[in-house]
Amino acid sequence: MSRVLSDDQIRQYRADGYTLARGLFDRDEIELLHRSAKEDNELDKRSFGRADGEGGVVRLSLWNHPGDGIYGQFARCERMVKSCERLLEGEVYHYHSKMILKDAKVGGAWAWHQDYGYWYQNGVLFPLLTSVFIAVDPCTKQNGCLQVLKGSHLCGRINHVLTGDQAGADRERVDELMKRLELVYVEMEPGDALFFDSNLLHRSDQNKSDQARWSMICCYNAARNDPYKESHHPRYTPLHVVPDSAIRSVGVKRFSDSGDVAWLEDRKDISARRLEG
Repeated sequence: MSRVLSDDQIRQYRADGYTLARGLFDRDEIELLHRSAKEDNELDKRSFGRADGEGGVVRLSLWNHPGDGIYGQFARCERMVKSCERLLEGEVYHYHSKMILKDAKVGGAWAWHQDYGYWYQNGVLFPLLTSVFIAVDPCTKQNGCLQVLKGSHLCGRINHVLTGDQAGADRERVDELMKRLELVYVEMEPGDALFFDSNLLHRSDQNKSDQARWSMICCYNAARNDPYKESHHPRYTPLHVVPDSAIRSVGVKRFSDSGDVAWLEDRKDISARRLEG
């Protein structure tokens, strides 16, 4: 059975700005990703923090090109790429991926923001980008699951200002939108995947629970939306799609091939901490 997004899911994405694909990855697949990430010393070493303005710090690791290891197989598999091509109505390429390491008791919050609010500065002319949030751990209200404002993608890009080390959407505008739009807590099980529009407003609370909330987010840009200038994220790079079965063929030991991942250093990741005008 195909795991590519259905027509109904595409319609929901257009209307609400997101669609949740339950069980996009099965138990064995997500366990492979979970073990790989938790045992990956390089991933941990490459992580960096973002102060949330609330006394907490978000920890993440970020890379541009997907590679051939376990992270790359998830980002390049057919069910992911073909779903994004349906959403963006044409060829896509891998813009970047990241692992959000929201650890128990200490994981920080994310301010309200739009991804396009971050990426606009990178020479991306149109909001023809989508992100896929893959739950590695359970995501609950208690451990800081993603929150979204349903339908907020229809507002267009909102100006962003600094909140701690993070660029957050103009709070006055967000407060007014919250009076009119539904706030949804997106609780997820490992293997669930949330596809969301680059202009969807989203945030998350600090993790004050005893349970970690790690997640991998793969971001894609439409090939026809090739940025007009260089930035810390790549311009159009053809994406070699692999069959869904490739995930199982990699094996948990491939994660440690540090030469396979184009890590992005903290000082070069300016998207989430530059003021927007």
